[in-house]
Amino acid sequence: MLKMPSMRAHGVRTLGGRDVPEVLRVLDADPVAACMIAARVEEIGLDARLLHGQLWARGATKSSLCFSGANLVPLSGGPDDVRAFADRAARLPRVCSSLVGRAELTLPLWEELQADWGPPREVRAEQPLLAVTHVPDHLIDRDVRQVRPHEINAYFPVAVAMFREEVGVDPLAGDGGVGYRRRIANLIDAGRAYARFDGERVIFKAEVGSMSRAVGQIQGVWVAPDLRSHGLGTGGTAAVAAMVNAGGRIASLYVNSFNTPARRAYARIGFRRVGTFTTVLLD
Repeated sequence: MLKMPSMRAHGVRTLGGRDVPEVLRVLDADPVAACMIAARVEEIGLDARLLHGQLWARGATKSSLCFSGANLVPLSGGPDDVRAFADRAARLPRVCSSLVGRAELTLPLWEELQADWGPPREVRAEQPLLAVTHVPDHLIDRDVRQVRPHEINAYFPVAVAMFREEVGVDPLAGDGGVGYRRRIANLIDAGRAYARFDGERVIFKAEVGSMSRAVGQIQGVWVAPDLRSHGLGTGGTAAVAAMVNAGGRIASLYVNSFNTPARRAYARIGFRRVGTFTTVLLD
């Protein structure tokens, strides 16, 4: 019989409900980079069933933290912590499809894991992490608005197109897109999916994929291919960022370093670099 590692193997422990206040203090210290995890912990705490993952710490929570779920996200720690998190992840069945987080943590974590997890599908080593707190009014596309629930049939196909283009896999594979459609529907229902329509056609889209108390992280920015290089991406992203800012939050996103047009557009909007992310995509 296969023996599973203990919850405290190699000094790594799984955090629970009583750790929530300390976890939130740690995440609040790095609000932009930690937005994806902070948003979930703020909403549902550390119940692994609801969180769809676990938060790990080695030693004091304030000095090391890592999320393990659909993504493996190192949040803080030193070299010894990263090695311990990698050892813990390698000893458990792999549940994540990617590693993502600050480059200075994610790249060393991947170096420790790659021998066990095999070659990656892609490593995006340098993804500037950007943030903005004020968007110039003249850049905002006033035709960009929240998507309404009844518009999902127009919105969903372009969300699929964006995912295929950006991630390189088909979100319809496996379950026919049921899970991805549910995710998009939830974002629409929450008022966090935005688009510009030309009649019934979506020509720009973006979502606020994660929203913590301090930060809204923009994702899935897409412009209809035949309308690119006409300013729709700049105006649309400016509109979404301005709406995030209007709620008292920092607007953030991360972008591939090689995507020069997008980086220029974000710079015009006022986004400034606050760090570097790395994403390792796994098969």
